[in-house]
Amino acid sequence: MSPKKYLSIFSAIFILILATLACTMNVGGPDYPDAIIPVSTQAAESLKTQLTDALKSGVQGGTIILTITETQITSYLALKLEAQEDPLFTEPQVYLRDGQMQIYGRAHQGYFVANVGIMVSVGIDVEGQPTITITSADFGPFPAPEGLTSSLAAIIKEAYTGAVGPVATGFRIENIIITDGFIVMSGQVK
Repeated sequence: MSPKKYLSIFSAIFILILATLACTMNVGGPDYPDAIIPVSTQAAESLKTQLTDALKSGVQGGTIILTITETQITSYLALKLEAQEDPLFTEPQVYLRDGQMQIYGRAHQGYFVANVGIMVSVGIDVEGQPTITITSADFGPFPAPEGLTSSLAAIIKEAYTGAVGPVATGFRIENIIITDGFIVMSGQVK
């Protein structure tokens, strides 16, 4: 073989190796649902505005009913994860179905990417604040990160309280229902 052919073969192999290293490899995990929830800054901001307005009106008395959509909670979570230096996962999709918050995303380790599925149950504690319980977490072949429960619970609680600041301190939730793409919370400002 001529030196030109060796150089061509070597170049092709070298390019193939570089292309392989530059790409990530999906190593499985739970399948995303078919419906894709759009992410937007406007939806995240509308969640904050909606919570603030509802709580301000609740100061005057009566029951407050908050309805949060999949688009709002997905957008809020996506923006929170984007702001983190090393997020637990990326590309979140939050489905509100069958009494659960079903969170999907992608976890990265080196050149490998795995789909993530986290099922969350949301309840109410004795003080009328939301409780977050992770009922299952599937990170594909990756181990679930240490501190998953506390980190995810903090992000979800911030979606409830962090967006509205001190206005939320007196709000006591009396009922939470998750169904058909919505979280509906009712309660009163005490």
